[in-house]
Amino acid sequence: MQQKSGVQISKKAFIQAVAILFVLMMLAGVLTRLLPAGQYARLEAEGRQVIDPSSFKFIERPDYPIWRWFTAPFEVLAGPDSLTVIAIILFILLVGLAFAVMDKSGILKGAIGRIIQAFGGRKYGLLLVVAFFFMALGAFFGIFEEVIPLVPIMIALAYSLGWDTLTGLGMSILAVNVGFSTAIFNPFTIGVSQKLAGLPLFSGALPRLILFVVAYAILAAFLTAYARKIERKPEASPVFKEDQVERLKYGRFQVDANSDPRMNRAILFLAVFFALILALLVASPFVSFLSDYALPLTGLLFVIGGIGGGLIAGAGRNAWKAAWEGFVGIAPAIPLLMMAASIKYIIVTGGIQDTILHWASTLFTGTSPFAAALMIYGFTLVMELFISSGSAKALLLIPIITPLAEMVGVTRQVAVSAYCFGDGFSNLAYPTNAALLIVLSLTVVPYSKWIKWILSLWVYILVLTVIFLGLAVAFSYGPF
Repeated sequence: MQQKSGVQISKKAFIQAVAILFVLMMLAGVLTRLLPAGQYARLEAEGRQVIDPSSFKFIERPDYPIWRWFTAPFEVLAGPDSLTVIAIILFILLVGLAFAVMDKSGILKGAIGRIIQAFGGRKYGLLLVVAFFFMALGAFFGIFEEVIPLVPIMIALAYSLGWDTLTGLGMSILAVNVGFSTAIFNPFTIGVSQKLAGLPLFSGALPRLILFVVAYAILAAFLTAYARKIERKPEASPVFKEDQVERLKYGRFQVDANSDPRMNRAILFLAVFFALILALLVASPFVSFLSDYALPLTGLLFVIGGIGGGLIAGAGRNAWKAAWEGFVGIAPAIPLLMMAASIKYIIVTGGIQDTILHWASTLFTGTSPFAAALMIYGFTLVMELFISSGSAKALLLIPIITPLAEMVGVTRQVAVSAYCFGDGFSNLAYPTNAALLIVLSLTVVPYSKWIKWILSLWVYILVLTVIFLGLAVAFSYGPF
């Protein structure tokens, strides 16, 4: 049987993801029946809606019948977050078909061959450089979901160096997530949160830079140790069986200095578009138009580069066949994204989102500053399960937690840091996060094996961030 091009989501992975998301949907629905409905007043502040922390009141429970729990995945396409959901769906479809064309034409193999040739035998140096690059993208520019098109390329690179899918994910999307969470100048988490808290923009950057360096050292040690283990014993990989078919796509090419001139032109064409994507990602935090449309623009550039490169390389009619196979292969990710978005929709429509926020805020009374900082961290981790967007969550939480934190002796800077940690480091842990769903749909890694693999790293990061918050409280991390 001929191998289909591009990403093909397995039935097992699809069914597993559907089951997890369905349980979470039903849990959200049950909570709308168990918890009383409540509401905060919203105020306009510099063009944004923020919560008035003193305005909470219980309200009549909305008429939200049980049958709508099941239609929520379709209702989100017409709800308040519809544009975001639709943009993500278009993005993954574009990426899926573009990657399939690159796979079919052999551009991916040729490009990776040249990278290996450039680094010679220093493959662990390459691993560390790539991981640092992705971490810096997240920490300095707030780039996260936009790097997803590069993930298959990093996986292919990992295959070619004798590693596995998890190593490729580790030095790309996992690295960018760790950097995103340290938030040195991340405009979407630290920037928005500091603005809402009334702090000077990007203040307190030096301690976050130190955190970045330590987190990079932990990630580098984690990835290097794992890659060496897989190199010594490939069958030790948790996804060894899943990788066997995928590895055939990337593992058989050889570096050839006298390569086809058409392939050289195709790789150059693709490189130009990758450079444009990188320029877009770097500029988007500072240009409002680009920031609003960064995700679809990235997908568009990727698909033009992928299909154009495939045609230049001589794929011909096979390029369009591969594009269709890629489209069909990635399409099962669409209902998963709709189900993930529906969890927040159920909570909001059922009228209990503000109730959860209010009850959590009452826990601050009488706590120590360090305990309060940890509670902000923990509460953000809980809310991340329902609202994955860092900016949206900041608009909900920061106006509530900053005055409460100050009442128990926690500076606003510490409160904002605790929020950013809770929002960021959990992005690749929860099955309700769109980025995680997209990434796993691009690979052969089941959710259960992914969680088991990152658990040890997550523990180290958790300990690191708790120590950071302890020191921040002790030294009154500010300016205020």
